[in-house]
Amino acid sequence: MTVYTNLQELPIFNNAVITIGTFDGVHYGHQQILELMKSAAKQVNGETVIITFHPHPRKIIGNHKAPVYLLNTLDEKINLLEKHGIDHLIIVPFTEKFAQQLAEDYIAEFLVNTFHPHTIIIGHDHRFGKDRTGDFQLLKDKAPEFGYEVKEIPGYMLKDITISSTKIREALLIGDIETAHDLLGYDYFFTGKVVVGNQLGRTIGYPTANLQIADENKLIPSNGVYAVLVTNEKLKINRQGGMMNIGFRPTVEGTLRMIEINIFDFDQTIYGETLTVTLKKHLRSEAKFSGLDALKVQLEKDKQAALKALLNGQ
Repeated sequence: MTVYTNLQELPIFNNAVITIGTFDGVHYGHQQILELMKSAAKQVNGETVIITFHPHPRKIIGNHKAPVYLLNTLDEKINLLEKHGIDHLIIVPFTEKFAQQLAEDYIAEFLVNTFHPHTIIIGHDHRFGKDRTGDFQLLKDKAPEFGYEVKEIPGYMLKDITISSTKIREALLIGDIETAHDLLGYDYFFTGKVVVGNQLGRTIGYPTANLQIADENKLIPSNGVYAVLVTNEKLKINRQGGMMNIGFRPTVEGTLRMIEINIFDFDQTIYGETLTVTLKKHLRSEAKFSGLDALKVQLEKDKQAALKALLNGQ
């Protein structure tokens, strides 16, 4: 898959079959559209082209004070789409100026002059242009003038995407990892940099890597303890088992929400390194214990529960 971030450097695509969307999560619902695109492209010996926007349009034209929590960072989305055999991904910088295009100009200048589409695959509920006045019907009305075909994404697919995206977010926010994974079609993961913590875990035999998540929009699951797999190619850590705590550490009167990972059978100093953490199972909710001794006893129970979950492939 070729990724473009500069519209001035695009090639002339061969019978481009395009669709437009955020594709956050690249979950089972999205994957149906990807298959629809690939099938349409095969019929015309064409290329699949996904157009997405960065930053998320809601950050530009929505309520700027409202947080936008996303299932994927941009890099994660790129990697996931590549696995599904898409030919081209175009990442369009979404700005106030772009949002103010008239719907007719969006079609003529942006879609047609930039991508020369053979086919546009879009949902009946898709809106574009200033004040979101452009829609599926306008694209159809303009098709004879510009010589492209328009195919509608079936309503059931759009419904699946909306329902799935909502359910995935809701599931992650209550620690229902199994439901999230079923709907995603893969295990939820996030990436962060190891930063210096207070090193309390080390004093009770459970040293932790404290993660700082770079993307403020990345959805972090609910507080609690999880069985996880940890990866860092540079350090040759390949899906190493561990347990993770997300929360405020009430036993030691913590006030900041932290992500702490105890990597099993691992004792390297890795400050400044980047770890990818894959969630496998939610073990328990965050709890306050009577002291460090009681916490240490619970951590051993958590470790055994995590090892069992990882052994069973959960």
